[in-house]
Amino acid sequence: MIGQRGIQLPEVVKNLIIINVIMYIVSMMFPAMNNMLAMYPIMSDNFQPYQIVTHMFMHSQWSITHIFFNMFALYMFGRDVEWRLGAKRFLLFYIVTGLGAVFLHQLAGYVELQYALEHLDPVVREQFLTEGTYNRNITPAVRDQLQYAYDIMNTPAVGASGAIYGVLAAFGALFPNRMIMLLIPPIPMKAKYFVLIMGGLALYMGFSGQQAGVAHFAHLGGAIFGYLLIWYWKKAGKLY
Repeated sequence: MIGQRGIQLPEVVKNLIIINVIMYIVSMMFPAMNNMLAMYPIMSDNFQPYQIVTHMFMHSQWSITHIFFNMFALYMFGRDVEWRLGAKRFLLFYIVTGLGAVFLHQLAGYVELQYALEHLDPVVREQFLTEGTYNRNITPAVRDQLQYAYDIMNTPAVGASGAIYGVLAAFGALFPNRMIMLLIPPIPMKAKYFVLIMGGLALYMGFSGQQAGVAHFAHLGGAIFGYLLIWYWKKAGKLY
C-alpha cells in the first residue's frame, strides 16, 4: 500500500522510527540496557515507573523481525494517520495508546498471578509474595505452580507493538475502506477487516495462552484505546 503522499515521512513517524532503531542498536552494544529499560510487571521488585515509557522504544535483541515488523507497520500505516491527525495530535495519540497497552498488559498479568496463587496454602503464598522464595518441602505440583507465578512476576515486556496496534486501529477507523495488500498471505483486504482480524487474533492468543512470551493483551489494549480515542475525537468534532 502506498500512502496518499507517496513515501514521504511525516516528522513524528520519522523520529519514532529513528529513535527505535537507535535504541535497538545501542541495546545490542550494551545488552544490560534491555533488562533495565524493559517493563516488568508492577508486582515485581524489578519494576520501575520509568519503564512504562522506555519499554516502548526497546525491542527483542534476539530477533530482528520484532523491530522490523513494528517499524514497517509504523511506516506503512502511521504516515496517513499522522497526516490526518497532525503531528502534535498524532504524538499524543501514540503515547496514549502505548499507555493503554501498558494498562491492559499489567492488569492481565495481575489477574493471571492471582489465579496462579489462588489455591495455594496461605503460608506458602505469603512467603512467596514477601520473599520471592518458597519452602522446599512442597510437592512438585506446587513447585511448578510457584515457578509459573515467578515467571509471571519477572518476565519483562519490550516493544512498540501496543502503540503500533493503536495506529492500526486508527487507520482502520479513519480509512475503513482503503484497500491494503497483506504480506502473508499476499491478498488485498479493506483496512477495517484487517484491523478486526488483528484484534481478534490478539484476543484469542491472549486468552488461549498460545505464543507464550508475546504480550497479546498489550496489543489488544493499544487497539482498544486507539479506536476509542479516534471515536472520541470524531464525536467531539475534532476530526473531519
